[in-house]
Amino acid sequence: MSETQTITIPELALVLLIGASGSGKSSFARTHFKSTEVLSSDFFRGLVSDNENDQAATKPAFEVLQFVLKKRLEAGKLTVIDATNVRPEDRKNFVAIAKEFHVLPVAIVLDLPESVCQERNQNRPDRNFGLHVVRGHIQALHRSSRNLEREGFRHVFTLRSEEAVSSVTVSRQPLWNNLKHLHGPFDIVGDVHGCLDELLELLQKLGYKLEHDAVIPPEGRTLVFLGDLVDRGPNTPGVLKLVMQMVGAGTALCVPGNHDVKLMKSLNGKNVKISHGLAESLAQLELETPDFRVTVAKFIDDLVSHYVLDNGKLVVTHAGMKEAFQGRGSGMVREFALYGETTGETDEFGLPVRYNWAAEYRGKAMVVYGHTPVLEPSFVNRTVDIDTGCVFGGKLTALRYPENEFVSVEAKREYAVPSRPLEPEKTVLNPQQALDDVLDLEDVIGKRVIETRLRGRVTVREENAIAALEVMSRFAVNPKWLAYLPPTMSPSETSKQAGLLEHPLEAFAYYRNNGVQNVVLEEKHMGSRAVVVICKDQTVATKRFGILEES
Repeated sequence: MSETQTITIPELALVLLIGASGSGKSSFARTHFKSTEVLSSDFFRGLVSDNENDQAATKPAFEVLQFVLKKRLEAGKLTVIDATNVRPEDRKNFVAIAKEFHVLPVAIVLDLPESVCQERNQNRPDRNFGLHVVRGHIQALHRSSRNLEREGFRHVFTLRSEEAVSSVTVSRQPLWNNLKHLHGPFDIVGDVHGCLDELLELLQKLGYKLEHDAVIPPEGRTLVFLGDLVDRGPNTPGVLKLVMQMVGAGTALCVPGNHDVKLMKSLNGKNVKISHGLAESLAQLELETPDFRVTVAKFIDDLVSHYVLDNGKLVVTHAGMKEAFQGRGSGMVREFALYGETTGETDEFGLPVRYNWAAEYRGKAMVVYGHTPVLEPSFVNRTVDIDTGCVFGGKLTALRYPENEFVSVEAKREYAVPSRPLEPEKTVLNPQQALDDVLDLEDVIGKRVIETRLRGRVTVREENAIAALEVMSRFAVNPKWLAYLPPTMSPSETSKQAGLLEHPLEAFAYYRNNGVQNVVLEEKHMGSRAVVVICKDQTVATKRFGILEES
């Protein structure tokens, strides 16, 4: 690890400054990072003891420091730890925290000569702890620094002179999954599984043109493929050629599916089980050139687990993406993107039972995914599965974003028999209506800020939410009936005249003060208002309101 003039770090990372006392870590931090990004062990010692050099306060200081660190990483903020960090045991907890929050740990080592560190400490009256302390720091650093990558640090940079420290620049590199600057519009395509004919028909229906083996998108639109391009279908090579050409031309994005990754491993000579359509893909690729197979393996290997698009409002991935994983990079994030989450159980078909992460999703970003075939796509808590089982005789579906319109084409035939029937148990509710029958207390208590289509942002205060929950739980009808809430009282203030609730002069003054010049009057009768909801029959009540009974 030689001295370098440029240090490039991920935009979201946990950066550990490593070096003896006097090596210049704090000065380096002030030069290259925001003050809010730097968590200094000295500062937290002072915070808990009023003395930054009180070594007896080290344990509580680091407890507070790590608490703040976790809050920053949870919020997706780059954080720098300014401490000696010269021993493996000093660094172990930080590497574990980085792993917990799926951020990359980065080590910047200031390995300056002992004489420089000793001289700097002697010039500081608050660092009169003796020459042996600095010597111990440097010895500990030299014993362990060669093992930093083995400890889990993904990037290690070492500066060994004052000149190297003073001349270095630090740049931040966006994560590969960060495409927030792309705003679309997008056409997001579900699992293709080698169904080239259906893909071409779908693209034509979406307005794309095929010219000289190149796909030309409508003005400004970008295709997004959600993975599982291969296996089971009749033309895996054709699908790969089309997608690779479009990604190479910059007119499409693609994330990997579990079938794609398994094919890549097989092409790279790994021992994988030849099942679930892989044999068909390998047989079809045998008819292609060896160079093409190598290109396919590299293309899949380079694919990123998921993308965050449109200022963070859209996430695309193969099998799903919990909010805590979005925009992060780790083995666990990639595993979730490829396979979703399972309960550890198997169903009557011998397939893993999938954990319904979408039922608990409360993120702001819309998550569009595939992987699990469904008969019809349906939004659930701002997530939508658009794998409609084309290879199993269903449909190939695309979601147009931001229009949120589904576009589908029927499969030419059933190319493979699904292990689990696509036809679900007969239900009269869509997935969102079914989930809405279960009240999540976290959704209705505390202060809530709700974004509405017509009225913008609405704030519900905690005391109002609790009171409303109390009343509704005792007296109200099913909230699903509440399609319309009528106005109650006039917006004017209560009259100051004794014995009156309202008075015309005060009401007119209220409107005049609020810029309303024309007021329409109608006769008012005292009493409560009522809303009657009339449905033609039970099926209409179920389809419109999701109510099975009470109608």
